[in-house]
Amino acid sequence: MGERVKIYTKTGDKGETGLLGAARVRKNALRVETYGEVDELNASLGLTCAALTDRELVGLLVDIQRDLFAVGAQLADVRKEKAKAMEKATLPEQKVAHLEQVIDRIEQELPSLKTFILQGGCEAGARLHLARTVCRRAERRLAALAEKEEISPVILAYMNRLSDLLFVLARLVNHRAGTQEIAW
Repeated sequence: MGERVKIYTKTGDKGETGLLGAARVRKNALRVETYGEVDELNASLGLTCAALTDRELVGLLVDIQRDLFAVGAQLADVRKEKAKAMEKATLPEQKVAHLEQVIDRIEQELPSLKTFILQGGCEAGARLHLARTVCRRAERRLAALAEKEEISPVILAYMNRLSDLLFVLARLVNHRAGTQEIAW
């Protein structure tokens, strides 16, 4: 089984954390805050999966969680000349196109949206709406970081498309549950 990883290291006791490339930064640094937001989104999706009964949707969200780990790994890597990235830490452009395809497929099942709707619905739908707002917050932090440092345009596009997907997923789950959308 391999060697156990120690959960606590005590290296962050003074408010610093390590990034890939051995850089030490304050825990409130914009880069750390940004991948923390992505981590919160990932946890939010895990919570959402616990409320879903549709195995296909759970599978989709688990795949997205893996993508978010890749995003976090890229954000934590500050090396100028990044070593060969682990394959699972890459986020190819096709991931953005895949999210768009899923959105298009889901929208075919949904009634047209003619007004803003209040977030909520069944438990899984409400959790998806919450995950969307967490995604938007992570996207705002990414945008702020991109003003100061180079961020992959694929990551920015992925996060933007992901928030759209989470919105239509919330609508889909509520629609399938027979929950009425409440117009604003």
